[in-house]
Amino acid sequence: MADTPPDRLSVDPKSPYFNEEVLSRGVGIRFKGVEKTNVEEYCVSEGWVRLSVGSSKDRFGNPMTVKLKGLVEPYFQNPAPEASAKD
Repeated sequence: MADTPPDRLSVDPKSPYFNEEVLSRGVGIRFKGVEKTNVEEYCVSEGWVRLSVGSSKDRFGNPMTVKLKGLVEPYFQNPAPEASAKD
């Protein structure tokens, strides 16, 4: 199995694309070749990221976001835990 992040991931716990195990490893995003640290959600196959805009909140208390299209390159910041450590 390749050590690649999922095709789509969200940091919002209410989203169906939220995955705590993957997020705990740390996922970095390069969007159009530039490192982004304010990514709320991404989709590699559709080629978009949703970025938070400042500290603004919507009426439900969620961060205001903007959706940008382009090349999305997710990567893990931390190595996978060793499977052989369980033996």
